[in-house]
Amino acid sequence: MQDHVTPRRVVILGGGFAGLFAARALRRSPVAVTVVDRRAHHLFQPLLYQCASGILSEGQIAQPLRGILRRHHNVSCVLAEATDVDVEARIVHARRPEGGAVELPYDDLIVAVGMRQSYFGHDEFAAHAPGMKTLEDALDIRRRIYRAFEMAETAADDRERRQWLTFALVGAGPTGVELAGQIREIAGHTLDREFQTIDSARARVLLFEGSDAVLGAFGAPLAHRAARTLRGLGVELHLGTTVTAVDAHGLIVKASDGAMTRFEARTVLWTAGVEAPPIAAALARATGAEQDRAGRIAVEPDLTLPGHPEIRVTGDVMSLNRLPGLAEVAMQSGAYAGRSVRHVVEGRTKQPKPFKYWDLGSAAYIARGRAVVKAGPLHLSGFTGWLAWLFIHLAFLTGFRNRLGAVLSWSVAFATSSRRERAFTMPDADVDASVDRAPGPKAPAPPL
Repeated sequence: MQDHVTPRRVVILGGGFAGLFAARALRRSPVAVTVVDRRAHHLFQPLLYQCASGILSEGQIAQPLRGILRRHHNVSCVLAEATDVDVEARIVHARRPEGGAVELPYDDLIVAVGMRQSYFGHDEFAAHAPGMKTLEDALDIRRRIYRAFEMAETAADDRERRQWLTFALVGAGPTGVELAGQIREIAGHTLDREFQTIDSARARVLLFEGSDAVLGAFGAPLAHRAARTLRGLGVELHLGTTVTAVDAHGLIVKASDGAMTRFEARTVLWTAGVEAPPIAAALARATGAEQDRAGRIAVEPDLTLPGHPEIRVTGDVMSLNRLPGLAEVAMQSGAYAGRSVRHVVEGRTKQPKPFKYWDLGSAAYIARGRAVVKAGPLHLSGFTGWLAWLFIHLAFLTGFRNRLGAVLSWSVAFATSSRRERAFTMPDADVDASVDRAPGPKAPAPPL
């Protein structure tokens, strides 16, 4: 029975869009909110590729959770990763970064843990083909992209040089399309005339996709326009293909007719597929909730779990009416869950209306001045699509400073093709295992 002396305890798992909007919805409620996340920042994931490609800095797409929620006096933050839920005792078990355990009792639980990269049962691919779901991933990809050109400059022979100047991306959803376009712009414009031995513009960008279209979720007209734009940029599209093997020097691809082809590429990036984190399976076991193939948890129309009205699942990890894994879905479902808890605390007896998602559209940036946007019956592409993309992303960036910084960085990048955030670090080891080269003659020193 709820103690009327102490505030109602609300635990939110995840500080992404869903978790953040849930916490904001509870700002003025007489509840004690605890936001649990394995990272101390809120990340604007839709712009990760711009951090990876050197347009935006980490600070422009990530902001400390404590800073965002500093005026929410009923909210506290815990740096930990949820590992299990005791639904009978209503306790979340979590693990701190150094391994210590944390127990968090709750009266209401909002699950907003998002999704992680999926390799479709081939986790061994991850060592050679990083995904892009976290800030660490984006910085790793930035290192791999710009390192590739540096290594090509001092390559021992033409074969190695071609390998370094070949970039393979697996998955032609928004992330794959956006990254492919960025790498072509880097090669053809940003790095133009910066090297003496190589011609960066000759870099190959290969985009592999299992279906027969890029950006298939945007519909045939926009998918066709996006494919035409990508080909115009020089991106090589390989549709109807499945990756069967990845190593440090390339990948093997199976075509729809069963033919197997090996492509040599020192930089392979994985932009296909997501799956739920382990806590989703733990929660499903504890509550008897159903999960789909990707591990998303099936919820009731009010986002609660069957038989557990105190638990609400939101965002990407929520399975409801085939809703897509978009930031806007996370925002709206998180806010709905927060308001639902607030209504319970306020003693409202009226049954809440089922969650309804208002589709504000989807957008994908392809190249400078070119994007595609789908919002209901409205389909935009080219420069008009890019203007709409710009407005959407500015509207949802967290914090005035982030918006101002993004505008300044975009202005420089779009006007001059330069990228201010090209710095990357290299491992301390003398040889990085992921870039081992085949034996060959000593690489010549670049001309002075």
